Amino acid sequence: MSHLTVNEWGRIAVLDRPREGGFTRPQANSLIAMARAHPLGGNEGTTILRDHFRHLTAGQMVGVIAAPGCSLEIFPKIDRLGTSSVDGRRTVRERLVRMLDVALGLDIGDGAASAMARQAEGLLDILIRLFADKLLTEARRGLPQAYLQHEDDLPALRGRLNVVRQFTAHAVRPDRLACRFDALSSDIPLLQIMKACVLTLRRHARAVETVRKLDELRFVFADIADVRVAALPWRAVRIDRTSRRWEALFGLARLFLKRDWQATHHDPYAGQGITLLFPMNDLFEAYIAVLMQRSLRPAGFTVETQGGRLFCLIEEGDQGRRRFQTRPDIIVRDRQSSMPVTIVDTKWKRLSPAIEDAKHGVSQTDVYQMMAYGQLYACPDLLLLYPHHLGLGSGQFATDYLIHGSKDRLHLRSIDVAQREVGIVADLAAMFQRWQAKKPLISD
Repeated sequence: MSHLTVNEWGRIAVLDRPREGGFTRPQANSLIAMARAHPLGGNEGTTILRDHFRHLTAGQMVGVIAAPGCSLEIFPKIDRLGTSSVDGRRTVRERLVRMLDVALGLDIGDGAASAMARQAEGLLDILIRLFADKLLTEARRGLPQAYLQHEDDLPALRGRLNVVRQFTAHAVRPDRLACRFDALSSDIPLLQIMKACVLTLRRHARAVETVRKLDELRFVFADIADVRVAALPWRAVRIDRTSRRWEALFGLARLFLKRDWQATHHDPYAGQGITLLFPMNDLFEAYIAVLMQRSLRPAGFTVETQGGRLFCLIEEGDQGRRRFQTRPDIIVRDRQSSMPVTIVDTKWKRLSPAIEDAKHGVSQTDVYQMMAYGQLYACPDLLLLYPHHLGLGSGQFATDYLIHGSKDRLHLRSIDVAQREVGIVADLAAMFQRWQAKKPLISD
């Protein structure tokens, strides 16, 4: 099986015959077909992969596309973490797993992510192994159960009598009673989803140890009903205090089987491949939002994502319809007053140093958008946050602007995502501490 890695916006060669460093045309066609089938594929899958005949170009997605006989792993482009060497690819893969863990709440843990990135061959292998390990651990502790309604013909009454069935089907059978009763069962929606995920991943697992664990799980779930992926009862699952330990597993199952914001896609009917892709803009936003919450919570701030929802315009007249709703990426509010103190917009783009562009490559549209946010939400501080790269220097990039005609300010900052979460949390705390006249922030 051919497995290649590439950075976002990188190129993959299409070769005339099988050899290292590229895919054959049939393999490239299979990957393009998977990209086209993906819900975020856009026009002919071009937001994921573009076909230039002699090479493919990756889009701004990260993750993995697996097709028959080949797979492609797309990494985020992070300075200081090159992918030209095996160790470099493992380091970037580890950072990507950590970003997914934090953003999606997968409860992997820093140590586990590092160990898996060193041992596994790719991102898909890491996530499948993680799912198998966690699910097997929980299954050995005992499967959750719930009372389900049953109907059966029994020699003695159990529960309530099904009067209609009793006096029709058993009118001449006094030895049989049509009963309706509740009984504890493990055949519940949560475990039906777990079983469907095990069966799906079994077809794509490559590591021998992972395959063995998935086979063991198939035996454990032998009494659970088989449900098609398209018919799985996602809405029927209720995570409460009795099933809290299954929450991370449920999130992983959604990752593999359900088309959520991360746009995981799987064709349950063709069974040809699996595509696990994440828009890097959305992943960066969710990652920063979680770390910002950790950083600012001790200082009395709350972090709201995709909230606000105020409208820019209201039509004049009796009806006064509202138009152009806004949803800032992140709103930082004072916990006591609930007033916005900072609006943050994350951009997975490359800032330019001043020597290349006096405006640092910031889009004029982004500036207008931030000024509109400041006006609508009466927020004095606006922040555009970008990933750091070596072209900006060794330290954190910081530029501040005063908005004309007001005392509001627009801040440009960069954050180094190559470092561990502890360092990012500390940088975010220091960043806010510089312009917020609040008590000192303490990172947890």
